[in-house]
Amino acid sequence: MDTTSRPALGELVYRDAVEADADALVALIESAYRGDSSRTGWTTEADILEGQRTDAQGVLAVITDPGSRLLTVERDGELVACCQLEHRGDAAYFGMFAVRPGVQGGGLGKLIIAEAERLARESWQAREMHMTVISVRHDLIAWYERRGYRRTGRMTPFPYGDERFGIPQRDDLQFELLLKEL
Repeated sequence: MDTTSRPALGELVYRDAVEADADALVALIESAYRGDSSRTGWTTEADILEGQRTDAQGVLAVITDPGSRLLTVERDGELVACCQLEHRGDAAYFGMFAVRPGVQGGGLGKLIIAEAERLARESWQAREMHMTVISVRHDLIAWYERRGYRRTGRMTPFPYGDERFGIPQRDDLQFELLLKEL
């Protein structure tokens, strides 16, 4: 039996999402950020936002956008993470990052973001990676800073009233642009 094309046990497999992945990706993203299941990880937004984080329509829009890719990450055939990369001229945008709550804190996120940065450099010759983070997510921002991202102080308003992004539990939410030179 030839096993050279199969990953070793526990090895990560990266691939671009396809439309058939949409429901599984929504479930992964929701589990990492919303509801009680998200509280088993450290990236939860459950205390600041209720409702959905995304939906199938939003995920499909990323999958089918020719200037974007939704990277899926599997281990032992199980979907464990995903992230969005979007080509924006000399930069790439990093978003929709989710790691299954039960495997958070084990170094997986570091590997995925490094792979996303490599892909942005090699695929699009991106010189910077941009992302937006809810400004009150201090632990998450600190994690990105340890990965080389810097705060810009450039804020954009949270889309209050648009429940596609969740139902805010506080009135001071905004997004801060973080960036890293690649």
